[in-house]
Amino acid sequence: MFDISFGQLLLVLIIGLVVLGPERLPIAIKTVAGWIKVLRRMSATVQLELNKELKLQELQDSLKKAEQSGLNSLTPELQASIDELKRVTESLQNEINSVSQIDTTIHSDKDKL
Repeated sequence: MFDISFGQLLLVLIIGLVVLGPERLPIAIKTVAGWIKVLRRMSATVQLELNKELKLQELQDSLKKAEQSGLNSLTPELQASIDELKRVTESLQNEINSVSQIDTTIHSDKDKL
């Protein structure tokens, strides 16, 4: 991820040992590891939200194109497919909204600490 070789990592640990001392170095490593976990979790959440948003946008574009081409002359099978796409679009939008609310709740809880 960061392209750090073993020698560079060893050098950073030695410098950390000299600067922080043997008592505080493990605590500092745990803190940095915690930050990395939080950053990874946040980036995964953002990536998931972006993917869902893109899928939702594609579904909405497809629905708009279908509506513009004239839904009145569609067969019942196509109409059922379009109705299913609308339901999926609405469920994705609800899921995105709920994830956003959970994410803001998590961030506000961390700010309180």
